[in-house]
Amino acid sequence: MTSEIRAGGEEPRRCSFIAVIGAPNAGKSTLVNAMVGAKVSIVTHKVQTTRARVRGVAIEGAAQLVFIDTPGIFTPKRRLDRAMVAAAWEGLDGADEVLLIVDAAAFLADRKSGADKKAREDTLAIVSQLAEKRLKAILVLNKVDLVDRPKLLVAAADLNDRAAFDETFFIAAHTEDGVAELKAHIAARAPAGPWLYPEDQLSDISDRLMAAEVTREKLFLRLHQELPYESTVETVEWGRTQKGELRIEQTIFVSRDSHKPIVLGKGGQTIKAVGAAAREEIERLLGEPAHLFLHVKVRANWTEENARLREMGLDPVD
Repeated sequence: MTSEIRAGGEEPRRCSFIAVIGAPNAGKSTLVNAMVGAKVSIVTHKVQTTRARVRGVAIEGAAQLVFIDTPGIFTPKRRLDRAMVAAAWEGLDGADEVLLIVDAAAFLADRKSGADKKAREDTLAIVSQLAEKRLKAILVLNKVDLVDRPKLLVAAADLNDRAAFDETFFIAAHTEDGVAELKAHIAARAPAGPWLYPEDQLSDISDRLMAAEVTREKLFLRLHQELPYESTVETVEWGRTQKGELRIEQTIFVSRDSHKPIVLGKGGQTIKAVGAAAREEIERLLGEPAHLFLHVKVRANWTEENARLREMGLDPVD
């Protein structure tokens, strides 16, 4: 049997790579997780949560759909920012489909609001780039449960006037409303070809990196207001105890001395809570008990260090 024709005269296999792009916090990772049916990307309310490309693998009938979750696209300032934006645009290379995810609520909100104004500006800049590059894309308006239908139609018409979108979909990724229809549409357009991942593989992210991402997610969620974006988590040791149980050591890098006590918390309570939440999810994802040890280090310029960027799966950009 070839990899393209399934046994018993079943439908020929198809495979499609789908790049998922958009402004920060548009809901890209939430959508990819919903498409895959499992958590492959971390999700928080902070913008720039996703820092590197993550591939999530889903099956729809005879089609294998490989979703490329990319960092949010915005105007970069730091070296880390430039690497993230470059990774997002590079995610389009070789993609069969491009999904532009737009936070409809932010796009249509009061434009005097700082965060919403930035989201709108970033989205329009992406649309302009798509039009300039003559790249075809599917427009996906997300969080539509927060916006009146007439306003959604106005937004869709506005964006379609700015670039040539193949189709327009209205979804609420967090409730999975409209997700099945979008997934079926993408699967129907998938080109013929062999599946590139085993049927039971959900992501290309390594266990080491996923564990670090889980801890970073819990850190962001725990310190949603207090913690600046200048923090990252690295898995520095991955081994087994004498009893054969998984032992993980991670370092949380912060950029200022004043950030360290925030992460630790009074009497170490914050980092203990972060560690407990991260360990619980890591154990669930890996399906085995784990011992997790967290350390906090101050590295003033970690966002400029090649080693830190590569550890996150990013290529440094000068």
